[in-house]
Amino acid sequence: MADYKTKEEFGDKTVTVPVADLVPYAKSLKAKGFEFLMDVCGVDYPERAKRFEVVYHFFSLANKERLRVKVEVGEGEKVPTLTGVWKGANWFERETWDMFGIEFDGHPYLERLLTHHEFKGHPLRKDYPADYQQHLSHSMPIHFQDRDNESRENFVPLNIGPSHPATHGTLRIMAELDGETINRANVEIGYLHRCFEKMAETHAYNQVIPYTDRLNYCSAPINNVAYCMAVEKMLGVEVPPKAQAMRVILMELSRIIDHIVCLGAGAVDLGALTGFFHLFTYREMVYSLFEKLCGARLTVSLTRVGGMAQNAPAGWYKDVLETCDKIEVGVKELERLLITNKIFIKRTTDVGTISKEDAINWGYTGPLLRATGVEYDLRKTQPYYMYDELDFDIPVGTTGDVYDRFLVRVEEMKQSLKIIRQVSKNIPEGDYTIRDKNIVLPEKKEVYGNIEGLMNHFMLVINGLRPPKGEIYSAVEGANGELGFYLVSDGSGRPYRLKVRPPCFAIYQSLPEQVEGGLVADVITVLGSMNVIAGELDR
Repeated sequence: MADYKTKEEFGDKTVTVPVADLVPYAKSLKAKGFEFLMDVCGVDYPERAKRFEVVYHFFSLANKERLRVKVEVGEGEKVPTLTGVWKGANWFERETWDMFGIEFDGHPYLERLLTHHEFKGHPLRKDYPADYQQHLSHSMPIHFQDRDNESRENFVPLNIGPSHPATHGTLRIMAELDGETINRANVEIGYLHRCFEKMAETHAYNQVIPYTDRLNYCSAPINNVAYCMAVEKMLGVEVPPKAQAMRVILMELSRIIDHIVCLGAGAVDLGALTGFFHLFTYREMVYSLFEKLCGARLTVSLTRVGGMAQNAPAGWYKDVLETCDKIEVGVKELERLLITNKIFIKRTTDVGTISKEDAINWGYTGPLLRATGVEYDLRKTQPYYMYDELDFDIPVGTTGDVYDRFLVRVEEMKQSLKIIRQVSKNIPEGDYTIRDKNIVLPEKKEVYGNIEGLMNHFMLVINGLRPPKGEIYSAVEGANGELGFYLVSDGSGRPYRLKVRPPCFAIYQSLPEQVEGGLVADVITVLGSMNVIAGELDR
């Protein structure tokens, strides 16, 4: 590592290696215990001779250590693929090629991923206009990653989605059937692609927050917090204890309702309609808490860089505790409805089984990784806010099958209730935000009541936040796994580059391998257990 250019900033270590050394260096990192390839992305610097940087984020669970590795490439140069080292590199590299045009030599299927097959250009290059849209005239026929797309005798091609109730209008699964057994499968995404990362480059830092709500709209506050945390770390500020407590409560409530969507929708896809209606009753209770707090239900946008937008109303924490009591009853009823249900057990046991090693190889995090027996949860592994002071457990499974994934999520709901109760009963005194005029807007009474407050408001709105130049990767434990933001600042009021590491992106790319050799009915079972949220998958 000493042979290469190394730097540390904002607590992150970055190593820049030559393109020719990338594969051996990556293999050496894996041998040293960096078993996770968490993310791969590109950054465009048009003024440089080597225009692009390909940025890799690695993580060692044993050492609880992160490492960023970069390679610099010019226009037309190729980067060797890491798909031979990590299976999960597949989609990360495809996305980087799709967005920037950086080619990965040896990649098994370097095709468009988020944009359509008729798309021209690469939208995250700095010279691509943010408002330039390209429409699709016709969809591609069924195709597979081995490129053998000829129809073969005795096999039946089948489209599952996007117009299918279980694919929610945003996912397309292409299958080749031998009777009811899946011989080959492929997935196509991008039906909800809105290029969140391009929009982030054209908006001020606080204006990005509402866009983060719409990444995983089933647990929007977690996205708010994760993004704001990245900006705050770069600014070198820590939010007050009261704001931390509010964020933890919102995140854990969000984790519960996200699991409710996953379990309820997954159950109804298998025919268990009662569980769906039953669970959504409690989801609405949580949304009522959100509404009382800020007026919004689904996409709350309540977090701000520096703290929270406002304080909680009187009696809100009491309402939270009462809602927790009701949810606890509902979770127990859910267990009686499904966990011992013979039909549900048969539909989920030994379906979607995956080993620890394969799960890590694909980049699994969150409940799906923990269902294999890997105890990796950022709230414990790299704790933030007050999580290291709270009493809660990390549930794990053994086989990694759909039934284990279900059990892990149910137990996580119980642990979230435990966390919420501890925090709600011990809300710290003090302010709900920092009072730095260069970061946080002044109170309205200050804006309307004195010229200094008016000027502070005016200057912050016009100029925006201005973090120092540099880059940072910050992650939280989202409902689906590691939710990370890689932020590059050029010192201006807008992010130079903002890359989100969505949890279900790495997971969903493994679907073909998960379902091949199984029954076509099991596709829906496995898909439901992955909790694919198209807003964060496609961005």
